[in-house]
Amino acid sequence: MAKPYWLGEEKKKAWWLLFLLIGLMLVETKLAVMLNDQAGEMTSALAAKNGNRFWTAVRACLFTLAFAVPVYAFYYYMRDLFANHWRRWLTGRFLDGYLKGRKYYALDADKDIDNPDQRISEDINTFTGRSIHFLLIFIGSIMQLVAFSAVLWSISHTLVGVLALYASIGTVVALYVFGNPLIHLNFWQLRREADFRFSLIRLRENAESIAFYRGEEQERTRINLKLDKAIHNFAKLIKKQRNLNMFQRTFSQLTLVLPGVILAGGVLSGELEVGRAIQAAGAFTAVLGAVGVIVDNFESLSRFIAGIDRLHGLSRLVLDDAAPGTAASGAAAGAVVAGAVAAVDSHPSIERRPGKHLALQSLTLHPPQSDRVLIKELNLSLKPGDALLITGDSGCGKSSLLRAIAGLWQTGSGTIQHPPQEDFFFLPQQPYLQGGTLRSQLIYPSTHSSLSDTELLAILEQVHLPRLAERVGGLDAVRDWDKLLSVGEQQRLAFGRVLVHAPKIVILDEATSALDGANEAALYGRLRESGTTLISIAHRPAVLRHHTHVLHLMGEGQWELLDATAYRFDGASVPPMRQATEVATSDKYAVGSLAGLVPH
Repeated sequence: MAKPYWLGEEKKKAWWLLFLLIGLMLVETKLAVMLNDQAGEMTSALAAKNGNRFWTAVRACLFTLAFAVPVYAFYYYMRDLFANHWRRWLTGRFLDGYLKGRKYYALDADKDIDNPDQRISEDINTFTGRSIHFLLIFIGSIMQLVAFSAVLWSISHTLVGVLALYASIGTVVALYVFGNPLIHLNFWQLRREADFRFSLIRLRENAESIAFYRGEEQERTRINLKLDKAIHNFAKLIKKQRNLNMFQRTFSQLTLVLPGVILAGGVLSGELEVGRAIQAAGAFTAVLGAVGVIVDNFESLSRFIAGIDRLHGLSRLVLDDAAPGTAASGAAAGAVVAGAVAAVDSHPSIERRPGKHLALQSLTLHPPQSDRVLIKELNLSLKPGDALLITGDSGCGKSSLLRAIAGLWQTGSGTIQHPPQEDFFFLPQQPYLQGGTLRSQLIYPSTHSSLSDTELLAILEQVHLPRLAERVGGLDAVRDWDKLLSVGEQQRLAFGRVLVHAPKIVILDEATSALDGANEAALYGRLRESGTTLISIAHRPAVLRHHTHVLHLMGEGQWELLDATAYRFDGASVPPMRQATEVATSDKYAVGSLAGLVPH
């Protein structure tokens, strides 16, 4: 995850910032050694009752501090600036991969990747910040070890030997006794906290539906379950941390005694000045801090490693260079979606290939990770200006067929020939309204439009929202559109998006369910006049007259394709153009064209 930043297009800036920080650390370490020397000098001057020597040491100490304080502050500023820059770059890289090929949709099928939003927003921030933090700690420890070891060696060889043995024992105990349990518990704590937070987000996002149902009790039960898991795991975590804290405290506090015990003989015999003993004790503490860096930072290191594990799991599916071969490649947008699902799905994939018009050839469709047959051996071809109505009982596969056409579902067999994805426009039953201006809602999913304000206002009139802009304060007004607009107004606004983009093929998944008959007829009529090819899912008979043909899904893979004039919603239809049965038969017409049957 880190390699592309240090070796890619950002490498010059990254290495320049790192060398600047190392330079600041060198200066800071040198100033720390000087301050330690002056502290020993002041103590020796006091012990010798030498006033001139003492005040000279005080002035030198203050002069050193005048440089040390701004260097210290600038070092931490540059460290945080560096982490912030790296976070922005790495988050952008993850977002590119997350949105590319609709991988965000595919990750819903991967139960091992929980809360990808939390991994991108929080785990990346932790990764970049703590990576730089620990990198600089280890580099600083090496500098501190070299700088203060020379001081310590010049005072007592014995003290150096005791220090090396003491630090080695402490590090081994920390790694082998506290290592894996803490990393494991921290990993699950991050997951449990993310699950708890997500349950609260779902409560907020579905507040109105829950309020209508009066489902507070069940929601509280579900939230309590997530909270209990987080609390239970945290209880085990703090027990392990308690033991680690006892060990760390003992490890660090003994350094108050060890230097004095080892140097006491020399000071008492007069061979060593008191100031030199204080200087040695300071050097001992500094060197121990350098070699005991793992022990001192073990708790935060274990959380850091747990976060890396979560981020690495996401990177294998999101970043192409992190997991070669994981993501599928293909010309059609959405083909990459199969990458995350393919690892856990044994079914073959539907073949997609570009073409001038939409055609389904021997299409058999399964839900992801399921053997259930939704549609079996479906053949049809849509010519420009055709209008296909898809009907059938709930759960027979109507929306699933639209997902397959859009490239969201890949599980099955057969071929989907399709125009470029830019020619398609999808209208769901519940339109998606992002936070932003009325203009941004109207031109979505584009970020810019060549249409003038006058043209956009005219489109609002065409979808029967003539006073909407005036009511909310203009095209650049920002509102909570989900709450401000009724579902019917939202559906009409979604039709406005179709008029803005003028696609060749529009797919409507019960996109007029909240509209009255007059609005529904006017909007469908507007699309038919423009010559747009339509694919609709609907259950109201009034919609039938806006379509040329009907695909009736009967469940268990069976289907029938009829002329719209031959279909009745009450089931009294004339013989179908082509009907699939559970047993494959030889048919005179294998592909039903909506402009007429096309023979073999």
